[in-house]
Amino acid sequence: MARKSRRLVHVLVLCALLLGATAAGLFSANFSEPSSADSSTHPNSAAVNPAVGPVPSPDGPRGFLLLDSPEDREAFRQWFTLLAEYQALRPPAELPSEINDCAALIRFSYRNALHAHDPGWFREMRLTPPRALPSVEKYSYPHTPLGAALFRIHPGLPENAGGFPQLFAEFADAKTLRSLNTFFVSRDIRDARPGDLLFYFQKEQETPFHSMIFIGKSPWAAQTAAPPDDSFVVYHTGPIEKHAGEMRRLTLTELLRHPSPRWRPLRGNPNFLGIYRWNILREAY
Repeated sequence: MARKSRRLVHVLVLCALLLGATAAGLFSANFSEPSSADSSTHPNSAAVNPAVGPVPSPDGPRGFLLLDSPEDREAFRQWFTLLAEYQALRPPAELPSEINDCAALIRFSYRNALHAHDPGWFREMRLTPPRALPSVEKYSYPHTPLGAALFRIHPGLPENAGGFPQLFAEFADAKTLRSLNTFFVSRDIRDARPGDLLFYFQKEQETPFHSMIFIGKSPWAAQTAAPPDDSFVVYHTGPIEKHAGEMRRLTLTELLRHPSPRWRPLRGNPNFLGIYRWNILREAY
């Protein structure tokens, strides 16, 4: 009888040890730190994808690409403004067909500012910069954490938009660029920096949102005899009646004296929504 009791105790102890080991394994599997492979494929966490800003939340910033070094931010500004202004300087017949309104010019310049600027790209752009410029190091379009879909189009959380990838697209109109891809800076034009966007709301137009790109001092000044001390803005008009519209390049002085007051970037102009800056250029979030 004693021998049977000892065997029963041994069996019970062995079972307890096996159950404990199994539970520990399950605990470890569910609560261990994620591996590097897990981190690279996680769709919703900025912590596991540091190249993208924080995941959207009701009380936090939106998700976005982020240039976290001053050198990359400056490189982006220089390429963005150089490319945008070049479209206004090149012969109209050479303007890329995709640039058909103000938002298209912005998307084109943004995308190519993040591109690898190699000989093939220069040939495609038919572009010879006035001076050598460094490229953005952190991203090389289209090889970004968002792929080619660079622009935020949905304000909600990933689960409400069908998943994190559905928050971004290759296309965004002027209204969406303003509301989801940039942040408000000021309504004082003196606060504008190269690469900032000026937004307008012209309610009498069929498409009321309009935008311009603030260039600052022209990088093409030597080639165009531009006023050395004046800043520039460039924009595409979009369709005008039965015409396709055109690129325009104005000095800031000319814009401030525009024949139609509704286009003047002044605090007193209710049509002028203000100066906005790209989320990718945020220095803190």
